[in-house]
Amino acid sequence: MTFPQLNVYRHDRGSRALITLAGEIDPATAPQVRAALERCLQDGITTIDVDLTTVGRCDNSGLRVFLDASRHAAGSHASLRLHHPSPQTARLLADTGSDLLLL
Repeated sequence: MTFPQLNVYRHDRGSRALITLAGEIDPATAPQVRAALERCLQDGITTIDVDLTTVGRCDNSGLRVFLDASRHAAGSHASLRLHHPSPQTARLLADTGSDLLLL
């Protein structure tokens, strides 16, 4: 049995953080994404850019994490933006109308 894997990399520059995700975002890995995004806000980051270039798949659990984090960021006068989603992820965002909030 193989377990889904997701690598999370964070690079800060002042009050801005670049979070690079590599792997798949699904129910098993979504908590890892949530923790990384929450940590940014706890650390006082005001601009969070999430690079999805090397994310093969993102399901509804990942979408929920991004939407929750975006709302939490807005409440803290911060912003969260997704960059370079795969065609599958871009479709998920567009189909749910989340692209207007997250891209």
